[in-house]
Amino acid sequence: MCAYHDSKPNLIVSVLQNKCPRCRKGKLYEHANAYAHLKDFMKMKEYCEVCGQVTEPETGFYFGTGYVSYALSIAVSVATFIAWWVLIGFSLDDNRLFWWIGINAALLITIQPLLMRLSRTIWLSFFIYYDRNWRKEPLPRP
Repeated sequence: MCAYHDSKPNLIVSVLQNKCPRCRKGKLYEHANAYAHLKDFMKMKEYCEVCGQVTEPETGFYFGTGYVSYALSIAVSVATFIAWWVLIGFSLDDNRLFWWIGINAALLITIQPLLMRLSRTIWLSFFIYYDRNWRKEPLPRP
């Protein structure tokens, strides 16, 4: 019997926590808090500290994250639009629509570091899958 219980971590939880997609345990970014070091908040570790997975499989790998970031921004905008509509409402007689546009823009700018990190993690998870044998078969480092 194994000395440890190796259950498969939840994909959504590991993506939201910016964990390595191969082992779902190692941290992808140098700094856990995206707002603590704004100068280098996107600095990723070269390898996963737990399983050795390369975080940038090829040059220019993360160019596709723009599409993921765009989809996340649209999802946030739709969510705030629905919340505004339910809580405050829209009217043609006043400027509530413009208030929503301004508040939504401020919110998107504020959470942009989180969205950018999340889009990179999602993009990496599209191409690198969980490997239940990551402990037994470590990846060779170049």
